[in-house]
Amino acid sequence: MGIMRTALLWASENPWMRRNVPRWGFVRQALKRFMPGEDVADAVEAAKSFRERDISTIFTHLGENVTHLSEAGEAAKHYLVVLDWIAAEKLPTEISLKLTQIGFDLSEEQTYRNFSAIAARAASMGNTVWIDMEGSAYTQRTIDFYGRARGEHSNVGLCLQAYLYRTEQDIAGLLPLSPAIRLVKGAYREPKEVAFEKKSQVDENYLKLSRQLLKASREGRGRTVLGTHDLKIIAELEKFAAGEGIDRQRLEFHLLYGIKTAEQRRLARAGYRVGVLISYGEFWYPWYMRRLAERPANVLFVLKNMFSG
Repeated sequence: MGIMRTALLWASENPWMRRNVPRWGFVRQALKRFMPGEDVADAVEAAKSFRERDISTIFTHLGENVTHLSEAGEAAKHYLVVLDWIAAEKLPTEISLKLTQIGFDLSEEQTYRNFSAIAARAASMGNTVWIDMEGSAYTQRTIDFYGRARGEHSNVGLCLQAYLYRTEQDIAGLLPLSPAIRLVKGAYREPKEVAFEKKSQVDENYLKLSRQLLKASREGRGRTVLGTHDLKIIAELEKFAAGEGIDRQRLEFHLLYGIKTAEQRRLARAGYRVGVLISYGEFWYPWYMRRLAERPANVLFVLKNMFSG
């Protein structure tokens, strides 16, 4: 793992920096590259502009590791309101959430009740709810939770991380459920005992797992979403899908708001399914630092904002 990436991931977890960095004006200014605003209304307006380009969206209300069940309940209620708003605006928008935001650290049963209420509301609107994967300490519990939820709700998806050694085996275990899986590289600081350290290793595993998932999707065994901004990987997967006779509508990419915008539009024009993940909310600092760590070159953008007044 590179020094810059390690430092950024450390900073994402540092309590002092979590308290103080969000107050710095230049950081807030640079943040605008990655999110349209802190309020859900900002996300809705951004989603409307993507709809005009035949690009769908996914909303994430930033937050994790709540310390009181009352906070978890409020987060769940927020998503119910957001789903109503999405339906009212007729937006092609799904939602994605972290289980620790709706109580996973406190009560798994209450978390399940919170999640089931969200999934049921989404199902009534023909919508999907994604479960974001968190650090490796949560991986098995999250997969078990997803399996339980998938048994009751057909409209739920799960994020898996290619940098974990275990993910190939996890995919094999989930495929009998015909799952919806969004594959990402991974954005947490993990020990070498559980995750690949070199970018080349992660890239290789990402391609390997993507191909497995795409083949399963072609056979009708679930939905595959590729969460990557890596242009080389995207090109490789386009080539692979064409060679395997996989319909372009089965090749679905999710990219972050503000990153690789031209590529988002190119993929949509080429007939692939494209979704943009739009994050909003006040609890953006750890998420923001992990985004920088995914591509440390983005730090240059922050520094340019620092010295541009």
